[in-house]
Amino acid sequence: MVGGENRQLRPPQRFASVPIPEPPWEPAWDAPPHGPGFVVTRLTTLTVSACVRRGIEILTGAGIESPRADAEWLLAWCLGVRRMQLYLELDRELNEAQQARFESLLHRRAAREPLQHLLGSAEFYGRSFEVNRSVLIPRPETELLAELSVRHLKKRFGADQCSSPPTNHLERPLKALDYGTGSGCLAITLALEMPPEMVVEISALDISPDALEVARRNSRRHGCEQAVRFLEGNGFAALGSTSLGAGGFDLIVANPPYIPTGEIEGLEPEVRDHDPVLALDGGSDGLDFFRHLASHAPVRLLSGGVLMAEFGDGQFESIAALFRSESWIVDEPAKDDTGRPRFLIARPAAS
Repeated sequence: MVGGENRQLRPPQRFASVPIPEPPWEPAWDAPPHGPGFVVTRLTTLTVSACVRRGIEILTGAGIESPRADAEWLLAWCLGVRRMQLYLELDRELNEAQQARFESLLHRRAAREPLQHLLGSAEFYGRSFEVNRSVLIPRPETELLAELSVRHLKKRFGADQCSSPPTNHLERPLKALDYGTGSGCLAITLALEMPPEMVVEISALDISPDALEVARRNSRRHGCEQAVRFLEGNGFAALGSTSLGAGGFDLIVANPPYIPTGEIEGLEPEVRDHDPVLALDGGSDGLDFFRHLASHAPVRLLSGGVLMAEFGDGQFESIAALFRSESWIVDEPAKDDTGRPRFLIARPAAS
Protein backbone atom coordinates (compact mmCIF):
# COMPACT_ATOMS: atom_id res chain seq x y z
CA MET A 1 0.00 0.00 0.00
CA VAL A 2 1.29 3.44 -0.82
CA GLY A 3 -0.12 6.52 0.82
CA GLY A 4 0.46 10.23 0.46
CA GLU A 5 0.48 11.32 -3.17
CA ASN A 6 -2.14 9.73 -5.36
CA ARG A 7 0.26 9.01 -8.16
CA GLN A 8 1.57 6.08 -6.14
CA LEU A 9 -1.89 4.66 -5.57
CA ARG A 10 -2.83 3.71 -9.09
CA PRO A 11 -3.59 0.00 -9.41
CA PRO A 12 -0.55 -1.77 -10.84
CA GLN A 13 -0.63 -2.90 -14.45
CA ARG A 14 2.13 -5.53 -14.25
CA PHE A 15 0.40 -8.60 -15.61
CA ALA A 16 2.09 -9.07 -18.96
CA SER A 17 4.15 -12.16 -18.10
CA VAL A 18 1.61 -14.01 -16.00
CA PRO A 19 -0.74 -16.53 -17.64
CA ILE A 20 -4.39 -16.26 -16.69
CA PRO A 21 -5.17 -19.05 -14.21
CA GLU A 22 -8.29 -21.09 -13.98
CA PRO A 23 -10.19 -19.31 -11.20
CA PRO A 24 -10.93 -21.22 -8.00
CA TRP A 25 -13.50 -18.54 -7.22
CA GLU A 26 -16.64 -17.31 -8.98
CA PRO A 27 -15.71 -15.61 -12.27
CA ALA A 28 -16.09 -11.85 -12.18
CA TRP A 29 -18.50 -11.78 -15.08
CA ASP A 30 -21.11 -13.65 -13.06
CA ALA A 31 -21.59 -10.52 -10.97
CA PRO A 32 -24.35 -8.11 -11.98
CA PRO A 33 -23.45 -5.04 -14.07
CA HIS A 34 -22.87 -1.81 -12.23
CA GLY A 35 -23.90 1.78 -12.73
CA PRO A 36 -27.17 3.58 -13.34
CA GLY A 37 -28.80 2.81 -16.63
CA PHE A 38 -26.25 0.15 -17.48
CA VAL A 39 -27.19 -1.90 -20.52
CA VAL A 40 -25.17 -4.68 -22.07
CA THR A 41 -25.08 -3.83 -25.74
CA ARG A 42 -26.01 -6.73 -28.00
CA LEU A 43 -23.33 -6.86 -30.64
CA THR A 44 -23.19 -8.39 -34.03
CA THR A 45 -20.57 -11.12 -34.23
CA LEU A 46 -17.19 -9.57 -33.52
CA THR A 47 -13.64 -10.79 -33.89
CA VAL A 48 -10.90 -10.56 -31.29
CA SER A 49 -9.41 -7.61 -33.16
CA ALA A 50 -12.72 -5.74 -33.24
CA CYS A 51 -13.32 -6.41 -29.54
CA VAL A 52 -9.92 -5.02 -28.61
CA ARG A 53 -10.62 -1.88 -30.63
CA ARG A 54 -14.00 -1.49 -28.97
CA GLY A 55 -12.44 -1.98 -25.56
CA ILE A 56 -9.80 0.65 -26.21
CA GLU A 57 -12.49 3.10 -27.30
CA ILE A 58 -14.66 2.57 -24.21
CA LEU A 59 -11.82 2.58 -21.70
CA THR A 60 -10.09 5.57 -23.27
CA GLY A 61 -13.33 7.49 -23.01
CA ALA A 62 -13.53 6.58 -19.32
CA GLY A 63 -10.03 7.89 -18.64
CA ILE A 64 -8.44 4.52 -17.95
CA GLU A 65 -4.66 4.87 -17.94
CA SER A 66 -3.84 1.71 -19.91
CA PRO A 67 -6.90 1.05 -22.10
CA ARG A 68 -5.31 -1.43 -24.50
CA ALA A 69 -3.71 -3.60 -21.82
CA ASP A 70 -6.89 -3.63 -19.73
CA ALA A 71 -9.08 -4.46 -22.72
CA GLU A 72 -6.77 -7.29 -23.75
CA TRP A 73 -6.67 -8.76 -20.25
CA LEU A 74 -10.44 -8.70 -19.96
CA LEU A 75 -10.91 -10.25 -23.38
CA ALA A 76 -8.32 -12.95 -22.68
CA TRP A 77 -10.11 -13.71 -19.42
CA CYS A 78 -13.44 -14.10 -21.22
CA LEU A 79 -11.89 -16.44 -23.78
CA GLY A 80 -9.83 -18.41 -21.24
CA VAL A 81 -6.53 -17.77 -23.02
CA ARG A 82 -3.31 -15.99 -22.25
CA ARG A 83 -3.21 -12.35 -23.21
CA MET A 84 -0.46 -12.79 -25.78
CA GLN A 85 -2.45 -15.54 -27.47
CA LEU A 86 -4.95 -12.93 -28.62
CA TYR A 87 -2.42 -11.75 -31.20
CA LEU A 88 -2.42 -15.24 -32.75
CA GLU A 89 -6.22 -15.28 -32.98
CA LEU A 90 -7.13 -11.80 -34.17
CA ASP A 91 -9.73 -13.13 -36.59
CA ARG A 92 -11.35 -15.48 -34.08
CA GLU A 93 -15.06 -14.74 -33.70
CA LEU A 94 -16.66 -14.52 -30.27
CA ASN A 95 -19.97 -16.19 -29.58
CA GLU A 96 -22.83 -14.24 -28.05
CA ALA A 97 -22.09 -15.29 -24.46
CA GLN A 98 -18.43 -14.31 -24.76
CA GLN A 99 -19.35 -10.93 -26.22
CA ALA A 100 -21.85 -10.27 -23.44
CA ARG A 101 -19.27 -11.13 -20.79
CA PHE A 102 -16.67 -8.91 -22.38
CA GLU A 103 -19.11 -6.02 -22.75
CA SER A 104 -20.13 -6.30 -19.10
CA LEU A 105 -16.53 -6.32 -17.89
CA LEU A 106 -15.64 -3.37 -20.10
CA HIS A 107 -18.35 -1.22 -18.57
CA ARG A 108 -17.42 -2.27 -15.05
CA ARG A 109 -13.81 -1.33 -15.74
CA ALA A 110 -14.98 1.96 -17.26
CA ALA A 111 -16.82 2.56 -13.98
CA ARG A 112 -13.36 2.27 -12.31
CA GLU A 113 -13.74 -1.18 -10.81
CA PRO A 114 -10.14 -2.45 -10.48
CA LEU A 115 -8.88 -4.71 -13.22
CA GLN A 116 -7.56 -7.10 -10.58
CA HIS A 117 -11.03 -7.50 -9.06
CA LEU A 118 -12.51 -8.25 -12.46
CA LEU A 119 -9.83 -10.84 -13.17
CA GLY A 120 -10.02 -12.14 -9.61
CA SER A 121 -6.26 -12.08 -9.13
CA ALA A 122 -3.17 -9.89 -8.94
CA GLU A 123 0.49 -10.60 -9.55
CA PHE A 124 2.97 -10.38 -6.69
CA TYR A 125 6.58 -11.54 -6.79
CA GLY A 126 5.90 -13.55 -9.95
CA ARG A 127 2.89 -15.38 -8.52
CA SER A 128 -0.85 -14.96 -8.88
CA PHE A 129 -2.87 -14.17 -5.75
CA GLU A 130 -6.63 -14.10 -5.36
CA VAL A 131 -7.93 -10.64 -4.47
CA ASN A 132 -11.36 -9.19 -3.80
CA ARG A 133 -12.91 -6.30 -1.87
CA SER A 134 -11.80 -7.81 1.45
CA VAL A 135 -8.09 -7.27 0.82
CA LEU A 136 -5.75 -4.62 -0.46
CA ILE A 137 -4.58 -5.21 -4.02
CA PRO A 138 -0.82 -5.91 -3.78
CA ARG A 139 1.28 -3.07 -5.22
CA PRO A 140 4.47 -3.66 -7.20
CA GLU A 141 6.58 -1.61 -4.77
CA THR A 142 5.65 -3.95 -1.92
CA GLU A 143 7.63 -6.65 -3.74
CA LEU A 144 10.73 -4.76 -2.56
CA LEU A 145 9.56 -5.18 1.03
CA ALA A 146 9.29 -8.91 0.39
CA GLU A 147 12.79 -8.90 -1.08
CA LEU A 148 14.23 -7.07 1.92
CA SER A 149 12.50 -9.52 4.27
CA VAL A 150 13.76 -12.59 2.41
CA ARG A 151 17.28 -11.17 2.43
CA HIS A 152 17.16 -10.53 6.18
CA LEU A 153 15.96 -14.05 7.00
CA LYS A 154 18.60 -15.64 4.79
CA LYS A 155 21.32 -13.54 6.40
CA ARG A 156 20.00 -14.40 9.85
CA PHE A 157 20.14 -18.09 9.02
CA GLY A 158 23.48 -17.91 7.27
CA ALA A 159 22.18 -18.77 3.80
CA ASP A 160 23.97 -15.76 2.34
CA GLN A 161 27.32 -17.35 3.23
CA CYS A 162 29.45 -19.39 0.90
CA SER A 163 29.12 -22.63 2.83
CA SER A 164 27.06 -25.30 1.12
CA PRO A 165 24.75 -26.17 2.70
CA PRO A 166 24.70 -22.98 4.79
CA THR A 167 25.12 -23.33 8.53
CA ASN A 168 22.30 -22.28 10.83
CA HIS A 169 24.24 -20.52 13.57
CA LEU A 170 21.04 -19.98 15.56
CA GLU A 171 20.42 -23.74 15.90
CA ARG A 172 16.67 -23.17 15.94
CA PRO A 173 13.92 -22.36 13.43
CA LEU A 174 13.62 -18.74 12.39
CA LYS A 175 10.36 -16.98 13.21
CA ALA A 176 8.66 -14.27 11.14
CA LEU A 177 5.42 -12.34 11.58
CA ASP A 178 3.44 -10.69 8.79
CA TYR A 179 1.55 -7.97 10.68
CA GLY A 180 -1.69 -7.19 8.80
CA THR A 181 -1.39 -9.92 6.19
CA GLY A 182 -4.39 -9.07 3.98
CA SER A 183 -4.21 -11.35 0.95
CA GLY A 184 -1.27 -13.18 2.52
CA CYS A 185 1.07 -12.21 -0.30
CA LEU A 186 3.98 -11.26 1.98
CA ALA A 187 3.75 -14.26 4.32
CA ILE A 188 3.28 -16.71 1.44
CA THR A 189 6.16 -15.19 -0.50
CA LEU A 190 8.43 -15.57 2.52
CA ALA A 191 7.43 -19.22 2.84
CA LEU A 192 8.04 -19.95 -0.83
CA GLU A 193 11.32 -18.05 -1.17
CA MET A 194 13.14 -19.85 1.63
CA PRO A 195 15.74 -22.45 0.58
CA PRO A 196 14.84 -26.07 1.46
CA GLU A 197 17.45 -26.21 4.21
CA MET A 198 15.90 -23.25 6.04
CA VAL A 199 13.14 -23.85 8.58
CA VAL A 200 11.06 -20.71 9.11
CA GLU A 201 7.94 -20.54 11.25
CA ILE A 202 5.76 -17.88 9.66
CA SER A 203 2.73 -16.31 11.32
CA ALA A 204 0.28 -14.03 9.53
CA LEU A 205 -1.93 -11.74 11.57
CA ASP A 206 -5.02 -9.75 10.55
CA ILE A 207 -8.04 -8.24 12.25
CA SER A 208 -10.35 -9.08 9.32
CA PRO A 209 -11.76 -12.63 9.17
CA ASP A 210 -12.72 -12.08 5.52
CA ALA A 211 -9.16 -11.11 4.64
CA LEU A 212 -7.82 -14.18 6.44
CA GLU A 213 -10.13 -16.41 4.40
CA VAL A 214 -8.62 -14.97 1.22
CA ALA A 215 -5.12 -15.45 2.65
CA ARG A 216 -5.84 -19.07 3.55
CA ARG A 217 -7.13 -19.76 0.05
CA ASN A 218 -3.98 -18.21 -1.38
CA SER A 219 -1.83 -20.40 0.85
CA ARG A 220 -3.66 -23.49 -0.41
CA ARG A 221 -3.35 -22.22 -3.96
CA HIS A 222 0.44 -22.09 -3.60
CA GLY A 223 0.75 -25.29 -1.60
CA CYS A 224 2.08 -23.74 1.59
CA GLU A 225 -0.91 -23.97 3.91
CA GLN A 226 1.22 -25.89 6.42
CA ALA A 227 3.99 -23.31 6.33
CA VAL A 228 1.97 -20.27 7.45
CA ARG A 229 -0.02 -19.96 10.66
CA PHE A 230 -2.91 -17.51 10.31
CA LEU A 231 -4.06 -15.57 13.37
CA GLU A 232 -7.12 -13.36 13.77
CA GLY A 233 -7.10 -10.45 16.16
CA ASN A 234 -6.44 -6.79 16.86
CA GLY A 235 -2.72 -6.17 16.95
CA PHE A 236 -0.18 -8.05 19.03
CA ALA A 237 -2.82 -9.01 21.59
CA ALA A 238 -3.84 -11.75 19.17
CA LEU A 239 -0.52 -13.48 19.86
CA GLY A 240 -1.32 -13.94 23.53
CA SER A 241 1.39 -15.25 25.82
CA THR A 242 2.20 -18.39 23.83
CA SER A 243 5.56 -19.21 22.31
CA LEU A 244 4.65 -16.57 19.73
CA GLY A 245 4.44 -14.00 22.51
CA ALA A 246 7.13 -11.83 24.05
CA GLY A 247 10.38 -11.82 22.12
CA GLY A 248 9.14 -14.30 19.59
CA PHE A 249 10.31 -13.17 16.15
CA ASP A 250 13.42 -12.66 14.07
CA LEU A 251 11.42 -10.49 11.69
CA ILE A 252 8.21 -8.49 11.85
CA VAL A 253 7.15 -7.26 8.43
CA ALA A 254 4.22 -4.93 7.92
CA ASN A 255 2.44 -3.00 5.20
CA PRO A 256 0.13 -1.14 7.56
CA PRO A 257 -2.58 1.42 6.78
CA TYR A 258 -0.82 4.78 6.48
CA ILE A 259 -3.01 7.12 4.48
CA PRO A 260 -4.27 10.07 6.56
CA THR A 261 -8.03 9.87 6.98
CA GLY A 262 -8.59 13.21 5.29
CA GLU A 263 -6.77 12.11 2.12
CA ILE A 264 -8.78 8.96 1.43
CA GLU A 265 -11.58 10.80 -0.36
CA GLY A 266 -9.06 12.14 -2.89
CA LEU A 267 -7.63 8.76 -3.87
CA GLU A 268 -8.16 7.15 -7.25
CA PRO A 269 -11.65 5.56 -7.48
CA GLU A 270 -10.12 2.08 -7.84
CA VAL A 271 -8.53 2.52 -4.43
CA ARG A 272 -11.04 4.72 -2.61
CA ASP A 273 -14.13 2.76 -3.61
CA HIS A 274 -12.81 -0.79 -3.76
CA ASP A 275 -9.89 -1.34 -1.38
CA PRO A 276 -11.00 -1.96 2.22
CA VAL A 277 -10.86 1.19 4.34
CA LEU A 278 -9.32 -0.88 7.14
CA ALA A 279 -6.28 -1.40 4.93
CA LEU A 280 -5.99 2.29 3.98
CA ASP A 281 -6.89 4.52 6.93
CA GLY A 282 -3.91 5.27 9.15
CA GLY A 283 -5.66 7.84 11.32
CA SER A 284 -5.56 11.63 11.21
CA ASP A 285 -1.85 11.79 10.32
CA GLY A 286 -1.47 8.29 8.87
CA LEU A 287 0.81 7.17 11.70
CA ASP A 288 -1.55 5.39 14.12
CA PHE A 289 -0.26 1.91 13.29
CA PHE A 290 3.36 3.03 13.44
CA ARG A 291 2.75 4.30 16.97
CA HIS A 292 1.40 0.87 17.90
CA LEU A 293 4.38 -0.87 16.31
CA ALA A 294 6.90 1.43 17.97
CA SER A 295 5.35 0.87 21.40
CA HIS A 296 4.50 -2.82 21.30
CA ALA A 297 6.84 -4.51 18.81
CA PRO A 298 10.12 -4.39 20.81
CA VAL A 299 9.11 -7.18 23.22
CA ARG A 300 7.98 -9.27 20.23
CA LEU A 301 11.43 -9.31 18.66
CA LEU A 302 14.29 -11.65 19.50
CA SER A 303 17.78 -10.28 19.99
CA GLY A 304 18.95 -9.14 16.55
CA GLY A 305 15.42 -9.12 15.23
CA VAL A 306 14.26 -6.45 12.81
CA LEU A 307 11.04 -4.62 11.99
CA MET A 308 10.45 -3.75 8.34
CA ALA A 309 7.45 -1.69 7.27
CA GLU A 310 6.22 0.19 4.23
CA PHE A 311 5.23 3.83 4.59
CA GLY A 312 3.87 6.67 2.44
CA ASP A 313 5.48 9.57 0.65
CA GLY A 314 7.03 12.12 2.99
CA GLN A 315 6.41 10.12 6.18
CA PHE A 316 9.89 8.83 6.98
CA GLU A 317 11.17 11.66 9.19
CA SER A 318 8.03 11.60 11.36
CA ILE A 319 8.12 7.81 11.63
CA ALA A 320 11.86 7.76 12.40
CA ALA A 321 11.40 10.36 15.17
CA LEU A 322 8.51 8.34 16.56
CA PHE A 323 10.55 5.13 16.70
CA ARG A 324 13.65 6.83 18.11
CA SER A 325 11.52 8.27 20.91
CA GLU A 326 10.70 4.65 21.81
CA SER A 327 14.43 3.71 21.85
CA TRP A 328 14.63 2.07 18.42
CA ILE A 329 17.68 2.17 16.18
CA VAL A 330 16.43 3.33 12.77
CA ASP A 331 18.45 2.59 9.65
CA GLU A 332 18.44 4.70 6.52
CA PRO A 333 15.16 3.98 4.71
CA ALA A 334 15.16 1.59 1.78
CA LYS A 335 13.92 3.22 -1.42
CA ASP A 336 11.41 2.08 -4.01
CA ASP A 337 12.02 1.88 -7.76
CA THR A 338 11.32 5.60 -8.15
CA GLY A 339 14.03 6.51 -5.64
CA ARG A 340 11.60 7.57 -2.91
CA PRO A 341 12.13 6.49 0.71
CA ARG A 342 9.55 3.73 1.20
CA PHE A 343 10.59 1.13 3.78
CA LEU A 344 11.39 1.44 7.45
CA ILE A 345 14.13 -0.82 8.84
CA ALA A 346 14.46 -0.62 12.62
CA ARG A 347 15.55 -2.66 15.62
CA PRO A 348 15.13 -2.11 19.36
CA ALA A 349 18.14 -0.40 20.93
CA ALA A 350 18.48 -3.21 23.46
CA SER A 351 18.53 -5.85 20.70
